[in-house]
Amino acid sequence: MSSIGSTNIGESKQLLAEEVFHYIGRQIIDGTLAAGERIRDVDVAEELHVSRTPVREALQRLERLGMVTMYPSRYTEVTAVTPETMAQSLEFAGYQAGIAARLAVPRITAAQREHVFKLVAAMSASLEDSPRTSNTRWAVFSYLGDHSGNTQHRTLMDDASMVLFRNLRDWVVPAADRGRMRRVYADFHDAVRRSDGEKAERLVRAMYYL
Repeated sequence: MSSIGSTNIGESKQLLAEEVFHYIGRQIIDGTLAAGERIRDVDVAEELHVSRTPVREALQRLERLGMVTMYPSRYTEVTAVTPETMAQSLEFAGYQAGIAARLAVPRITAAQREHVFKLVAAMSASLEDSPRTSNTRWAVFSYLGDHSGNTQHRTLMDDASMVLFRNLRDWVVPAADRGRMRRVYADFHDAVRRSDGEKAERLVRAMYYL
């Protein structure tokens, strides 16, 4: 692992654990820490120049998300993404993205709507580029979540984003379904244009096969 830079020891333990959480999580997402690789909290603490406490808290949080398995007094192991894990993540992402669309589409400003149009265009363009498929989708729905007007849902989206990025990074719209998906994206664009949150939610569910 590479260092995340200097850490202000005066920061709160909670903030420090958050930083370590995102640091380790990013390395799992990008494959630096591969499935089956072992993580020792003492090694991470030494590398980041922090105590073991925030490292353990970060690893416990990652375990709750299913990204690692902890073996007390031994080590922590990065979990594998199975077909079942991917299917469950796709289902969860679809429902949460649908809620974000339902809440935000009627509420966003004209300028925000124009930004969503750009994100939807990028989402459509990514259909032929599997590494970008999930990223461009989540860009749309994280933005809508940020503008949903619902703090609790925004927090849930934030917490879930890391594990969804990891579990869906290799997911791609099947080639045979890309024509239909483009039409769904176009209809979604139209629903956003007309501020129709109910239809936008239905179309998001269709994007995720729900």
